[in-house]
Amino acid sequence: MLTLHADARGRALAVEGAWIVAAGPLDELAAARPGARLRRWPGILTPGLVNPYGNELLEEAYHPDPREAGELGTEPLTGEALAALALDETRRGASARRGVQRMLAHGTVAVACEELRSRAVRDAVHRSGIAVVGRTGRPGGTPSLDPYACGLPVTFAPPRERGSAARFAVFDVPDEAALAARGAAACVATVVEGRLVYRRR
Repeated sequence: MLTLHADARGRALAVEGAWIVAAGPLDELAAARPGARLRRWPGILTPGLVNPYGNELLEEAYHPDPREAGELGTEPLTGEALAALALDETRRGASARRGVQRMLAHGTVAVACEELRSRAVRDAVHRSGIAVVGRTGRPGGTPSLDPYACGLPVTFAPPRERGSAARFAVFDVPDEAALAARGAAACVATVVEGRLVYRRR
């Protein structure tokens, strides 16, 4: 189904399947596609964020299951706390799936990684549809689910245009300056491969 995603500034993307078939002002896209489904979002459409800490957040951290919150808390566990869990591959994969979901909730559409050693983590990342970009060495800064909180310049995915993969995020802010001030927790929706994979309730 053809879907128009529009933001509060009147900018829109026309998405069919996993691809963007048009980008431009909502009025123009809607007039040319009168039968399309329309999703109106508060805030701004962006290409989505690239999180530079794929290995650190998905393979070198454990994201507790909500049922473990009483014992382990809700924040990712690293270092000695991670080592004490003695994770098997099943738990590594489940943690990575939860980690990817938390990234998507911060408007991340791509993650930068060196080679992931765990097959369960690789499978979780692949099945999520989130894009993977290569990196060389550790990026510095502080690993965070919010790229604005890690102390490094924030990287967006390439601009969305006709023929691009349908990966983008919407943030409930008036402009990019406000997004930098509020951080990625302002995300209200993330689309990957044309699928709405996160929507703030």
